[in-house]
Amino acid sequence: MDLMKAFTEKYTKDEPPKMNIGDTVRVHLRVKEGNRERIQVFEGTVIAKKHGGIEESFTVRRISYGIGVEKVFPLHAPSVEKVEIVRRGKVRRAKLYYLRDRVGKAAKVKELL
Repeated sequence: MDLMKAFTEKYTKDEPPKMNIGDTVRVHLRVKEGNRERIQVFEGTVIAKKHGGIEESFTVRRISYGIGVEKVFPLHAPSVEKVEIVRRGKVRRAKLYYLRDRVGKAAKVKELL
């Protein structure tokens, strides 16, 4: 069991972002193309958080050119450079999968003041 604990401590991030469901976040992702590396930004609403510990992941949804795009990011992955919170959302659900069926203003999440 000590081996698993050492593995977890080695690969977890020191300061994981304090984000909640409904928050609008900007995920900075390290993308490798050939021998070059660049940072790609994906901004959207956090609609789900799953698991916990080292295998924790979160799903971010955005509308891109009229089409809904969802990406699942592992929280402790080395490719996730940083996650910055753009705005806090006020929600009463643990998963916001109902946003998939909504279009336009109905798909908005109220801001937490």
